[in-house]
Amino acid sequence: MYFVYAIKSLNRNYIYVGMTENILVRFHQHNNGKEKTTKPYSPFELIFTMECENIVEARKWEKFYKTSEGKRRLRNLKN
Repeated sequence: MYFVYAIKSLNRNYIYVGMTENILVRFHQHNNGKEKTTKPYSPFELIFTMECENIVEARKWEKFYKTSEGKRRLRNLKN
């Protein structure tokens, strides 16, 4: 089982989209500054998760949510 997720910075206008097999561990890695890409934007809140059957499906959705249309949908979730 894979998860596509989105986290939003609590301090800046930044949304990160990723995929993982363990959402809780991954979320803690982002919030504890263990990820180079997201370290300057922490702390985060988890705003979206999607469970996928396999890595191919998860990658497809991750790519979609990284597009401008996908990010627009994620921003609308917060409003």
